[in-house]
Amino acid sequence: MSYDAPPPYPPYGQQPGQPYGAPPNHPQGTTILVLGILSLVFCCFGLLPGIPAWVMGQKARKEVAGGAVYANAGLITAGWICGIIGTCLSALFVCYLLFVLIVSVASGSGY
Repeated sequence: MSYDAPPPYPPYGQQPGQPYGAPPNHPQGTTILVLGILSLVFCCFGLLPGIPAWVMGQKARKEVAGGAVYANAGLITAGWICGIIGTCLSALFVCYLLFVLIVSVASGSGY
């Protein structure tokens, strides 16, 4: 009868009590990254994908900070940061458009 004893300690980065192997991916990691990138690409309409990327990314980052181990934690952070930048750029763009509209109406330059 042979008995294969488990290793005395888990591999580097592995939490005790978890099964060996690669950690799982966060189910929303790719979605957060895609929304964050879309908020940068469509800068003028970046609020639509940027705000969900920001909110979902913050929630997923809290899960990771709470001790959950996910293989795509870097994707979550990247999507969260892209969502923040895209949202801020979109807000600046909207403020610029409102400023141009107000100045053009105030100056009375209408064709």
